[in-house]
Amino acid sequence: MADTTTLPKPKSAKAESPTRRAWRRFRSNRLGYRSLLIFIVIFAVSLCAELLSNDKPLVVRYNGQWYFPIVQTLPETTFGGDFPSPTDYLDPLIRTNITTSGNFAWYPPNPYHYQTINYFAKNPNPSRPDSDNVLGTDDKGRDLLARLLYGFRISVFFALIVAAVCTVLGVLYGAIQGYFAGWVDIAMERFNEIWGAMPKLYLLIILSALFAPSFALLVILLSLFGWLGVAAYVRAEFLKNRTLDYVRAAKALGQSDRKIMWRHILPNSMTPVVTLIPFEMAGAIGALTSLDFLGLGVPPGTPSLGELLNQGKENLDAWWISLSTFGVLVVLLLLLILIGDALRDALDPRKVLEGDAP
Repeated sequence: MADTTTLPKPKSAKAESPTRRAWRRFRSNRLGYRSLLIFIVIFAVSLCAELLSNDKPLVVRYNGQWYFPIVQTLPETTFGGDFPSPTDYLDPLIRTNITTSGNFAWYPPNPYHYQTINYFAKNPNPSRPDSDNVLGTDDKGRDLLARLLYGFRISVFFALIVAAVCTVLGVLYGAIQGYFAGWVDIAMERFNEIWGAMPKLYLLIILSALFAPSFALLVILLSLFGWLGVAAYVRAEFLKNRTLDYVRAAKALGQSDRKIMWRHILPNSMTPVVTLIPFEMAGAIGALTSLDFLGLGVPPGTPSLGELLNQGKENLDAWWISLSTFGVLVVLLLLLILIGDALRDALDPRKVLEGDAP
């Protein structure tokens, strides 16, 4: 339920733009506004994952020279090792060499990449949370905190791309269907009914099994069905607005259908589209997690929340895997839903706060 805390009346309520008024309404919903701030902070942290969780030091000063391993691939002979292979900065010998005798190394707060296998763990894999691995390791010895951090970023990027593609497709389809109406609307609506009746999850599983798994393939597969909801809302808005006076006036002035659709009707029909975006993102994350859980999602080795949930199922005694992954997934989906609810209330013309123009 929206928090209807009253706000001070602006100096000139009549001059307040609709966007500014909607933003003021959104901020009045404290739960949704704080959820947006928390989501932005967590996502910003995940964007810096390479600087916060990496098995390579950010900066190394060794024998009077400066190195930047995070952007350089250096052989271990550079730091007193025996082989010309890439340096393993978790090797106790290498760590001793670059942190003693006047040398310096600045490691990230979590010294593990999502692909790093901790061969020097004190306990067998999957190991419990300890001072080395704050959230423990998975069944292959990879740091769980690193995989959750990188997996969160991939899930959000995936959701943003899918939501953007579905929104564009839904707006285009629904606008054409609603504006021209008549037999165009009837034919396109019959296609919507047939396409929407398809068993989506089963089709996604079949198509994912037929093609090599990839990020782009998953975006395409989920976008094939995600646009239907947006198209329905846009169709309804165009059907309503096409009969209004401003549209008739534009037609009387000889403006083209294209200009009327995109310049006049579409800006007045975007409210339901905008409010659907957080819910589309939540649905995309749920679908990606389901496919990854079944082993049909992103390529093997990619950090994935669904793959970690599957590991938790296979290793019931390793409770830390399921608990931490489930917690991240619940928080992520909850934030998106709260943002969507607040956005819907902010753009609802029936919601009136103190200070709104009469």
